[in-house]
Amino acid sequence: MMKKILTLLAGLLLSFSVLAQEAPDALVKRVTEDVLKIVREDKTLQGADKSKLIALVDAKVLPNFDFQRMTALALGKEWRKATPQQKMRLSEEFRNLLVRTYANSFDGYRGQRIRYLPFTMSAGETDVYVRTEVLQPGAKPVQIDYNLELQSGGWKVYDVIIAGISLVTNYRDQFTREVRANGIDGLIASLATKNDTLEASAKAGK
Repeated sequence: MMKKILTLLAGLLLSFSVLAQEAPDALVKRVTEDVLKIVREDKTLQGADKSKLIALVDAKVLPNFDFQRMTALALGKEWRKATPQQKMRLSEEFRNLLVRTYANSFDGYRGQRIRYLPFTMSAGETDVYVRTEVLQPGAKPVQIDYNLELQSGGWKVYDVIIAGISLVTNYRDQFTREVRANGIDGLIASLATKNDTLEASAKAGK
């Protein structure tokens, strides 16, 4: 009898956990609107020194990304050849690169609006696609879509598709060439150098 009660309780707790998860489209909307609100209200974020904007993206946006999976997808079959230490370094450097990529996109914000396109999800679905559009006066909307996967801690983004181009696929050819030429450590060094250059440029306001 006690075993049945414990099993029932475990099932109820699991159900409550699933119900409590923030829906993937709601997550994308909340995070995007939170960041845009801060950018609109804090004019210092549009200054020459981008470090504050980078810190905002790092704190608000990127905790909702699965960087290990993104790095694995970007590296393709070469990922399996990396040691655990190399995988950790690659994920860290790729994360740093994406922080600056996103910071640059928000730096160009000039009052554009985001349209969140209709979203549907089947019961029990754990891999979904959330579509949005950036509306710009006098120009065509730019479509930005997100692939998300349900994990133990909630929904996580593992790819971003901008105007039909996948972020991780866009890096794959570059990463593959670097690994073939200089090995995985060469790719890590290349990403680290690029991040150092981007950081110096951001501080200099370039």
